[in-house]
Amino acid sequence: MEYVKARGIAYKNEIPTIKKKKDVVLQPIYEAFTNAWEAIVEKYTITNLNLGEINVDFYVDKLLLQPDKADYSFSQICVTDNGIGLNDINYERLEELRNDSKNFSNKGTGRIQYIHFFYETVIDSVYEASPKEFRRRKVTLSKSDAFLRNNAILRLDGDELTDLNTSTTKVIFKQPLEKSEQSFFSRIDAQQMKLELIRHFLARFCDNVEVLPKILVRRFVDENLVEEEKIIADDIPAPDKEEPVQVSYSRYDSSNNKIVKTENNEKFLLRSFVQSKEALDKNVIYMVSKGEIASNLPLNNLLDTETIDNNRYMFLLSGNYIDEHDSDDRGNIGLITAKAFKKQDENSLFPEAVVLLDDIKEETNKTIDRLYSEIQDKNTAKEKAIDELQQMFLLNPDTVSTLKTKIKNTDTDEEILHKIYKSDAEIKAKQDAEIKQQVEEIEALLPTDDDYQEKLKAKVDEFVRTIPLQNRTALSQYVARRKLVLVVFEKILNKELEKLRNGGRIDEDILHNLIFQQSSDSPSDSDLWLINEEYVYFKGFSEYRFVDMQYEGKKIFDKQFSEEDKRYLDSLNEKRLTKRPDILLFPEEGKCIIIEFKAPDVNVSEHLNQIDFYASLLRNYTIDELQITTFYGYLIGESIEDRDVRGRVSRFEHAPKFNYWFRPSEKVIDFNNGNDGNIYTEIIKFSSLLERAKLRNKMFIDKLENGQK
Repeated sequence: MEYVKARGIAYKNEIPTIKKKKDVVLQPIYEAFTNAWEAIVEKYTITNLNLGEINVDFYVDKLLLQPDKADYSFSQICVTDNGIGLNDINYERLEELRNDSKNFSNKGTGRIQYIHFFYETVIDSVYEASPKEFRRRKVTLSKSDAFLRNNAILRLDGDELTDLNTSTTKVIFKQPLEKSEQSFFSRIDAQQMKLELIRHFLARFCDNVEVLPKILVRRFVDENLVEEEKIIADDIPAPDKEEPVQVSYSRYDSSNNKIVKTENNEKFLLRSFVQSKEALDKNVIYMVSKGEIASNLPLNNLLDTETIDNNRYMFLLSGNYIDEHDSDDRGNIGLITAKAFKKQDENSLFPEAVVLLDDIKEETNKTIDRLYSEIQDKNTAKEKAIDELQQMFLLNPDTVSTLKTKIKNTDTDEEILHKIYKSDAEIKAKQDAEIKQQVEEIEALLPTDDDYQEKLKAKVDEFVRTIPLQNRTALSQYVARRKLVLVVFEKILNKELEKLRNGGRIDEDILHNLIFQQSSDSPSDSDLWLINEEYVYFKGFSEYRFVDMQYEGKKIFDKQFSEEDKRYLDSLNEKRLTKRPDILLFPEEGKCIIIEFKAPDVNVSEHLNQIDFYASLLRNYTIDELQITTFYGYLIGESIEDRDVRGRVSRFEHAPKFNYWFRPSEKVIDFNNGNDGNIYTEIIKFSSLLERAKLRNKMFIDKLENGQK
């Protein structure tokens, strides 16, 4: 036995730089399978692969204390091939870390995955040392302390003549380093491993389906064969379509601080597979490196688990450029994004021209949309959804246009709006910085300069142009919310909401909550602007009991009542101070606004005195500090008959131009011989309220919408 000591590197420091593929527990088996395949190619050539054999064998033992249960302990995994064997050339490559002379685009670091997963990996190989002379070479790989103390990860355990007369290699994995992986390897069955190999090496199998090696996947329990699966040509799905994808090289123009396309391009191959949802668990684009599944690309116009006609789609993108940029930790393709490429400086290690990851994503998805009209339809639906959101929320069209390529069909409405608002916020931050700079420049102007007036005018003009841009986003969102409220209001009245379409009743609560949420005391969060713009700024209550209301920190009915007042307030089995007016607002001391709603099918004229009654309670029984003397009342419904209103011996008048009824003034009697109050009252239809609000907001909405065209 002899440790193979490294020269020029310290393995203790070098090994951590080559990362373990933590998310791919089968990575060492994939590495061994790849090496077996390449050994067969070296021996038989690519056109005679069918002469090769690869066995992937899992060995487990029944637990001694639980022989009747389906629990097993891990023994070992063996990957065996009849390839060229670990001859002197291959052994020399094994000795040197990062020896890439093997071709196949290898990095010379695959064996590190062995030692990241297993305490020991034994390679037992027979090779032809000279014509008709065979030797058996046995080595062990490990990163255990015993190896690293000798600055080694490889130990030569033997190299001797053998009577065997054919080359072969067996890679034996012993003792997984992590318990979770040991458990996984103990449970995996032959059928599952077969499917994983087909998925991972699908591109390689497709390329060589006519000359596949004999591939067996087997499982042994206590050395007895219990499962055997073969991988044959019929197991390999045929691509539905194959299409070249051409992507331009890009270079960074530092003089203009931008990325420009060159005339050169790189060619990739896109293969598509359309399979049933049972056979394919998700829609995905895989980049393929050296015939193996590597990293994913985003599929823009399909959700991961979405199906079309009960099928899902898998795409494999391969090419020399991907092979050349595979990293040491296998499958992490070292491609650069436009953002990172733009940040390079003159000392950057990036080459002058590269194929950007962003362009690969874009061109691949464009090709997919062109090949499959059903997927392109998803993109059309995305465009429609974006347009609807733009109209609904008055989104900045410039921002939407810029982001359209970054918005995926898989994005929810919330994700789309998040991207747009985030971009707007970045624009606003930039504009704020510009405003600050402009202010500082204005402050630096000297009135004594000859051209002071010209400079001041230029700076002021620039400042005035920036302010509207800076405020547009916030104003758009403010007006868009109002527009949405008006749309919902109209849909309620027209019974177009889901709840109302099948003959549901428009009750008072749904309209009440639209305008001012019940049980709320925050008018600023309401939509009282539907009635009057100023009302959102007042203090007030929605659906509160009189007895619970507070003004300036004091309960407004918390006073010492006379015996007569007590008698009246609870007379006729009524608790008058537990009444709940729909909305009370207090614009200032001595004034109160009372708003009452009635469901659209309720005859409003039967409730003409309700607001007067509430005004009387407020005038006579509130605390002395409040002393309300001026009231404004609104009775809002939809079933209003003019003669019912004016025929109830009332002083209401009709204003036909705006279709509402009003009573200019009525006394609110003070029962304690104080000054009487006064109330102005309007009776309005919900539909009239809607039209008024539309007119008030039309100017803002039109200006924003026209400004975006």
